Amino acid sequence: MKWFAWGVATVLSFATTIGFAAPLPLEVGVEGGRIAGRLDGPLATFQGIRYAAPPVGDLRWRATQPVTPWQGVQPAQTPAAACIQKPEMSIDNGGGDVRPIAEDCLFLNVWTPAADPGAKLPVMVWIHGGALVFGSGGTPIYSGAPLAARGAVVVSINYRMGALGFFAHPSVVKPGDDVNFGLLDQIAALRWVKRNIAAFGGDPGNVTIFGQSAGGQSVLALFVSPLAQGLFQKGIAQSPYGIPSHTLAKARTTAANVATGLKLDGAKASSADLRAAPAEAFAAFDGPGESLAPSFIVGDRALPRPILASFQNGTEAQVPLIIGNTSDDGSVAVAFGMDPAALVKKLGAARIALKSLYPSELTDAQLNRETARDVAFTAFARRIAYLHTARAPTWRYYYSYVGEGVRGKQTGVPHGADVPYTMGTAAGCECLGGPATAQDRAAVQRVSQRWFDFAASGTPVPRAAEAWPRDSQREARLLEFGETDAVRADFMKRRLNTFIGVLNLAGMFSPTK
Repeated sequence: MKWFAWGVATVLSFATTIGFAAPLPLEVGVEGGRIAGRLDGPLATFQGIRYAAPPVGDLRWRATQPVTPWQGVQPAQTPAAACIQKPEMSIDNGGGDVRPIAEDCLFLNVWTPAADPGAKLPVMVWIHGGALVFGSGGTPIYSGAPLAARGAVVVSINYRMGALGFFAHPSVVKPGDDVNFGLLDQIAALRWVKRNIAAFGGDPGNVTIFGQSAGGQSVLALFVSPLAQGLFQKGIAQSPYGIPSHTLAKARTTAANVATGLKLDGAKASSADLRAAPAEAFAAFDGPGESLAPSFIVGDRALPRPILASFQNGTEAQVPLIIGNTSDDGSVAVAFGMDPAALVKKLGAARIALKSLYPSELTDAQLNRETARDVAFTAFARRIAYLHTARAPTWRYYYSYVGEGVRGKQTGVPHGADVPYTMGTAAGCECLGGPATAQDRAAVQRVSQRWFDFAASGTPVPRAAEAWPRDSQREARLLEFGETDAVRADFMKRRLNTFIGVLNLAGMFSPTK
């Protein structure tokens, strides 16, 4: 109830500012039939909207299929089931409780301040993170209400994950078949948005995709996917990572291991037996080392080439991009059981020069963690930004604002801790170490306004007090979101250039796994 009360109070205050007062229609026609949402103050909320057929039975490990029409009016007032996963992974990593879970999970949610086909409001489509093995678009921390109250139509989606979303067993998929089923789901959801979002007041010609971690990586994958071209006009990639995508050979080996774990005949398991296995059983293979997490598979229609290679070749979508990461993104290595020291070891002889790139007072543990952050996140963001600036407006950021209630209790901003600020949900997330302070609320206002302005106008600077110059190949620049916004020129220049050079030589940004 406190989430509902907070949401109503928040949207009321914003709506008073932007002037939405007319009653909203709560029954809308979409592909498949009519749905009925609910009124949350001045916003209309529609949750649990089916955007595709259930991927069950013969449709398990098939490309996303259209919805089956229904009779009457379907209720769309509560989130539907999340996709198959270990629910404790989302709880333990700050994403909230995703239950119930089911294989029938291809649903999305819409928040709108003006369900009028003529409103043409900017559309923001949120893609949740979770290493491609956990998460849901329906959890409260991903509520679209605050951004919708600013004047956007916000959509959040579910997509298949783990072995049900990314699978290349030879009895199920043949050469040339799809293997990135979760990415195909995201593309199907964007097609649904293009065809249906006007009914909620959105402009299908002004769609911004945004996501964090695996969601941010998904944004980049959609930038390079031939199947997603024309389905969005802008993108925001929060903490995407330079962890290589998998080869088809690696994906086949992993799928055979999954079959063996299910007590089937490994690579020789039949398609019928694999499709007959209980969906819940596949969640057992979502842990570190047991799945393809957190990467996609290179070599199908959705992702024919590696993400970085596509940016290097200039074949990505040539639309505006915001990209960046947090000051303690290296925390995710610990959360997923990875050893930052092992990642540092992969740098080979270059690790000898590490200490010259960082403050001398860092302990070895701190050095390893910051190196993990910069190798996997900061250097990768700079590399992608550098390439994309040649083709479209690009802004880069570094998020270092720590909520007042957790200062001294954590080092920097952990992986994912920026999401409540960018989405505006911080006041109700119980992640601030206490009630939101005036400074916390100001931080929410500053960053979420930038995200909305970018979606509305194609630039994140119209109403901001501080400038945010574009990144460029000639001059590396970003905006640091700290206690105040500050433009940083040549941010970590020597360090990032060193890592980019070493990683390129080592092939660590390429699909070598």
